[in-house]
Amino acid sequence: MPSLFNVETISHAALFRGCDYPWQALHNLARYFAAQSIYKISVSIPDSAYLENKKQIAIGEGTVIEPGAYIKGPCMIGSHCVIRHGAYIREHVIIGDRCVIGHATEVKHSILFNDVQCPHFNYVGDSILGNAVHLGAGAICANLRFDAKIIYVQWNGKKMNTELKKFGAILGDGAQVGCHTVLNPGTILGKGAMCYPNQTITGTFESREQIIRK
Repeated sequence: MPSLFNVETISHAALFRGCDYPWQALHNLARYFAAQSIYKISVSIPDSAYLENKKQIAIGEGTVIEPGAYIKGPCMIGSHCVIRHGAYIREHVIIGDRCVIGHATEVKHSILFNDVQCPHFNYVGDSILGNAVHLGAGAICANLRFDAKIIYVQWNGKKMNTELKKFGAILGDGAQVGCHTVLNPGTILGKGAMCYPNQTITGTFESREQIIRK
């Protein structure tokens, strides 16, 4: 997946092995978690944070879990992350190292690489966020069509069937999404793409593309 992100930077690169297309890693998530036998929480958890299915939650060294966070396993959170008050992390989520999941941010069935920031009022559903991706306040990765049909994407000039009814966005390394922007199901942003605030976006965009809808 070099056109979108450097898979080898994360500890869970196995999710992408054998995948012809990046969204296929989302198909692999449940099986990947089912194969894990050891989950270790390496930090202290405040009494007011809630961990559901604690035996299926891994949290790396140096990560800060603030009071009022809710984490549901199976889930793996890397090292030196910050999970802020009011964050809601649901099952089948992988979060890399040095990530920020902020207040009123919900993450579900997604893969976050390293140094990802979802710091304020974000929804990340059935999505893949590459290294150093940043979501502005209120940015949303929507994951379900109104008609609940299978989601198609544009990939290398072809319309592709993802075989997923729930599929949010794929954001390449360094992509940025401005405040209050909605990425419709199946949106793909290339490396370093910049999506300006207050927009609703659908489609596939090139690396370093600046996306402004007038």
